[in-house]
Amino acid sequence: MKTINTNLHKISRRENQVLQLIAYERNTKEIAEELFVSYETAHSHRKNLLKKLNVKNTAGMVRVAYELGLLKLSISLTA
Repeated sequence: MKTINTNLHKISRRENQVLQLIAYERNTKEIAEELFVSYETAHSHRKNLLKKLNVKNTAGMVRVAYELGLLKLSISLTA
């Protein structure tokens, strides 16, 4: 099992916004559009999150973020 980077307090407000959007299945282009930043900036935020959470892919990022309580997901149950 990997150790989680203890610098979680260093996740910026913007990185946290990106993390929430990733959890809601947004791709980098959609994140850039929603946050009014360039594709390259959104991509950099994703790379920084991977490094800070010590994971190698998006699935790992979402899993670790969930385990650490970093995600604020609202589940809509509709019939």
